[in-house]
Amino acid sequence: MTHDKRVLVSGAGGFIGRWSVPPLVGRGFDVHVVLSGAAQHGVAAQQVPEELQGATAHVADLLQESDVDELMRRVAPTHLLHFAWIATPGSYWTSADNYRWLAASQHLLRCFRARGGIRAMMAGSCAEYDWSRVEVCHERSSPLANDIAAAASPYAACKIALQQALADYGRQEQVSTAWGRIFFQFGPHEHPDRLVPSVIRNLLLNREARVSHGRQVRSFLHVADVGAAFAAVLDSELRGPVNIGSDERIALAELIERIARQIGRPDLVRFGARPQPAREPALLVPDIRRLRDEAQWRPRFNLSEGLADTIAWWRRRMAESSAAVSR
Repeated sequence: MTHDKRVLVSGAGGFIGRWSVPPLVGRGFDVHVVLSGAAQHGVAAQQVPEELQGATAHVADLLQESDVDELMRRVAPTHLLHFAWIATPGSYWTSADNYRWLAASQHLLRCFRARGGIRAMMAGSCAEYDWSRVEVCHERSSPLANDIAAAASPYAACKIALQQALADYGRQEQVSTAWGRIFFQFGPHEHPDRLVPSVIRNLLLNREARVSHGRQVRSFLHVADVGAAFAAVLDSELRGPVNIGSDERIALAELIERIARQIGRPDLVRFGARPQPAREPALLVPDIRRLRDEAQWRPRFNLSEGLADTIAWWRRRMAESSAAVSR
């Protein structure tokens, strides 16, 4: 098959990046993915996540400029989809590595353009918005956390800086660019300490799920739909920031209750057992008209279907782990 669209996906082994690959393959892209590592001598089949089947895998350390230079020389992509960033729960928000990834991402973009790249999309975050002044987030009108008090973390500050650098570089170098601001997601392969998997795992183990009061209102999107949304935007002419999320709003308490009802253990949920995180707004949801109308994107899962899929995945994962321990 002859491809006129060759995409390089960074962070493809991560929670979100892997889910962009199947829809990109389905859209006719020649997909090349980058997995973390210092060596570049091939990737064993058993190391490649199932979702990356159909893509060509490369191993590189994107924080090393020489690795990036060689990767771009080898792949010469027409499109770039950049997810790679520090994402360690509990530390990514304040880590100094955010500044390293800001610099590395700009170098990646320059190398991409030098090899003839024509369209780049990078992953941002709803943390870029000023949560003290916004509830429903609009890409073109909602304030960002640009001042020191509002930009409460290196993570938010670096994402804001990279979005501006991407836009400026695109205008200067005639590269088509887009930026996906990710809201709240869940699904297979999520870190077990995050809200949805922690509740699911505790209930499946017949343990209490200790949570906050749950009155916060959010919108949650299955991670496969997040990946498909990025693929749709990359494969469109849409430029600039676009919210990646759902228009299905829900209080966290109702989300947790839905999980508990599907598992059959609502008796184990303990609301108010944990304090509400500081600076967390009561309402934080995206306006997704750009994603829906301009990119012509529609989700595969509604919330209940997505939760059922995720619960089923964790059941399988936990059963496999238990069987491995007993052998």
